[in-house]
Amino acid sequence: MSNLTFSVTGESSSATKFIGHTRQFKVIIDEPETLGGTDDFPNPVEYILAGFAGCINVVGHVVAKELGFVINSLKIEVHGELNPERFLGHSYKERAGFKSIKLHLIPDTEASIETLTKWLQIVEERCPVKDNLQNNTPISIAVEKEYHVSKN
Repeated sequence: MSNLTFSVTGESSSATKFIGHTRQFKVIIDEPETLGGTDDFPNPVEYILAGFAGCINVVGHVVAKELGFVINSLKIEVHGELNPERFLGHSYKERAGFKSIKLHLIPDTEASIETLTKWLQIVEERCPVKDNLQNNTPISIAVEKEYHVSKN
């Protein structure tokens, strides 16, 4: 299978709100009031955690099918801890990103704990979001000035 490309395009609608589009979906990002937002939508780091949980869900079900067991339901709890000091420009002692992320899975299944242990190992190895969170990914960021033509 060839590489897949995913993209989001959008525009800032305020200092804390971004409205993006991916495929046929609208993605809106905001900040809580404590960080200057309106608290109408999840913030960027909450989307990272949700993306991680969503990826684990998809890969978990794929791997369960491959291993021959059924997941009746799957509860996923994910928590991330970060220090906002760098993001806010107050201190540069710690990194801006998550200091740690903890994900807890509670599957309702007839599978044995041995099978679930094997399942978890495979899921962790194959989850693209976990891979991106845990490993360096080359990132290129550019800026381009928008020029406005005045009408005279």
